[in-house]
Order: sequence, then C-alpha cells, then structure tokens
Amino acid sequence: MRKQYVLITILALAVQFAQAQFTLDGEFRPRSEYFGNGGNFTGGTFPAQTATDADEGFIRTTVRAALNAKYKAETYTVYTSFQEVFAFGDRPQTATNGNGNFRVQEAWADLKLGEFSSLKLGRQQLSYDDQRILGGLGWAQQARTHDAAVYKYKKEKFSLDLGGSLNTTTDEVYNTSALFSYRDMVFARANSKGEKLNFTFLGLVNTFQDSNVDGSNKSSLITAGIHADYNLGGVKLTTNLFVQEGQRIGGVDVKGAYLASLAANLKLSDKSSLTGTVERISGRNSESAAFFPLYGTNHAFNGLIDRFYVGNHANAGGLNDFQLSYATKISGVAVTLAGHYFTEQSDLDGLGNDLGSEIDIVLAKKFKEFTLVGGYSHFFEPSEVADLPGVKDTQNWAWAMLVIKPKFLNTAK
Repeated sequence: MRKQYVLITILALAVQFAQAQFTLDGEFRPRSEYFGNGGNFTGGTFPAQTATDADEGFIRTTVRAALNAKYKAETYTVYTSFQEVFAFGDRPQTATNGNGNFRVQEAWADLKLGEFSSLKLGRQQLSYDDQRILGGLGWAQQARTHDAAVYKYKKEKFSLDLGGSLNTTTDEVYNTSALFSYRDMVFARANSKGEKLNFTFLGLVNTFQDSNVDGSNKSSLITAGIHADYNLGGVKLTTNLFVQEGQRIGGVDVKGAYLASLAANLKLSDKSSLTGTVERISGRNSESAAFFPLYGTNHAFNGLIDRFYVGNHANAGGLNDFQLSYATKISGVAVTLAGHYFTEQSDLDGLGNDLGSEIDIVLAKKFKEFTLVGGYSHFFEPSEVADLPGVKDTQNWAWAMLVIKPKFLNTAK
C-alpha cells in the first residue's frame, strides 16, 4: 500500500513538473579575511577586536550556506531561500544548538496579472541599476532583503516598479534604532532602455519611528533622483544624481542633501578598460543633516575597505571621492586595480578636509564549476591623523573567497 502511495505521489509530481518548471540550487561561499588595521579603523568591514588583535592583526573566516528553490507555473512563480551565515569557531564542536543565524532569507510569490504586469509579494531583494540607493548587498554574507509588495510592469524597453513595505511586530511601534531601518517605505522606479541611453528615475519615501515613545514620534525622508548610462562607442558615461528632503530618524532636519557622481569608462581593448569617477556626497551643516545612501550596496563604492557609509559616517562631513581604476585580464584572471583620494565635503571641525587615500586590488578566476576571488586594500591616513600618537602606519585588509553554486535540480532543461 505504501508503494502505491509513493507511486501516486511521484506521478502527481511528474504531471506538475510537466506543466511547470522547478529548480533547486544552492551556494557555498567561505571567505577568509585578514584585518591588519591596528585597531584604528572605524569602517563597517572591521569587527570588534581585542588589544592583542589591535597590535598584531587577526584572521576571521565566515561562510554563507544557502539552499534555494523556485517553482514556476503558468500564472505565478514561488521562490524560497534558506540560509545560514556562520564564522569558524562560533559554535562549540558538541553544541546542541545553532548560532541563531539560520533563517528564511527570501520567500516570495510573483503573481502574473496580465501580459505585461505582475505582483511580487514577500521577503525579497530590492536591487536596481548600480545598487547605489537600493541594492541586494551581496558582498555581506547575510545580504539584505525587504518585506514588501512590488507591482511590476514591463513592455518592450520600458519598465515600472511600484513598491511598498510596512514593518510591524506586535504593536503600533516599530524599532528603527538600527541604521536607517524603517517603519514603512513606498517607492517608484521607472526605467527606459535605448540603444545608447539607459535612464532610470527612482523615488523613495521612508518613515522612521522611535520605539521608546508611544508611536507618535515619526519622521519621513524623501529620496529621489536619476541614474543614467550613455554609450558613446568606446566610452561609457554613468551618472547618479539624488537629493534628500524631510527628516532623519529622531526628527533631524534634512534640507537639500545630495549625492552626485559622474564616471567615464574608456575601453582600451577587448580585455582592458580605464574608469575615472568623481563622486560628491553632501555632509552635515547648520541647516541640514548629511545625505546617506540608505539601502544601497555601499561596499561597492568609496573604497572596498569600507571606511565610509558602511555602518559609519552617517551624519558626518560628507565625502568627495576621486577614483581611477584599471581592469584587465591576464591568463584568464580578471584583475582590477583602483585608487581613491578622499576629502571632506564640509569642513566641520576646522581640521582640514583631507580624509586619506586608498588602493584596492581584486583578482578573480573562474574555473569550470567554481570561482576564486581575492583582494588586498591599503589605506593611507592623512598626515594630521598619521602623526597622532598611537596611530599605526599599516592600515590594510586582505581577503580570499571561494564561490560554489551547485545546481541540484532543473526540470526546465
């Protein structure tokens, strides 16, 4: 009898798979990092450390382990992702419990509403354009997700996304004490792709709330702007221009805060290119708080060592970032070399506006079934900081990462 039930189940699944597509895949991504910062970095990349660590530097290894399933039917698509992030040594060998980092990373359904539209509902990534304002934060082992509903319309070269999210727990007060966590958010993103011009408008309204009061202390922040790419044969121009108005968390006024950038990518050959970038992010002044890039993949900007805008520099003197990068391939290895020079946009403390410079090197090699990536970054303090007692001369970070993405099952083949 049990065999009959098994056969019936297999037959039912076979019928379902014949009419739909099911994929099951995963990810195993260990990354080892050496922090040789001497205890002086305030960047988000660098974890808390002991006095011994500060003197000698230290190594940490973390792992992302994920299992992803997608089921695509005629009128809907369902996706679930289970993930654990752990560090070597965070659990005793004979422990009976986990480290608390296993979770449902994503769980959403995308319902087809018509030929050109759908509604995506659930825990999902919001990742657009170069991820400057909304990004998946794939570099971080835990990544970033939103609990949201997004209406999607796409026809030919035009697309429109309208989304919203309301974060509530057990009552009307939602704790937004974490850096720019929000109680609710609505956003609109319109994109037009042409042969030469890719143009996007993105606007967000975020409401923050103080969890220590009765729920009446709310503040709203508007962020709006454009992203554009323009191809001129061997030269590609990319720009971001965003402004913020309203109030930060705690009712701090924001008036005319802005982010503006322009990048020019010159194709030197089939294997190499040169990119020059200038980015300006407004800082705090007498009338306004600083601009903050909100939910973007900030690790990809302003230096890989994460000295700025990764859990830090949230309402400081802003930033001017002058960057020159060179990318090429040598014997199948992708090589990227980037240099940054940082200055403060607003001189708040009267100590000068030199914030230092940085060199980043990244190497990547794709093999048949896995990828190896690694890099080295070195930060050079400005002279007025480097001369202070106790500041270490060496401010560096090195890392190596293995990426394996196994495909367990794919009925679409």
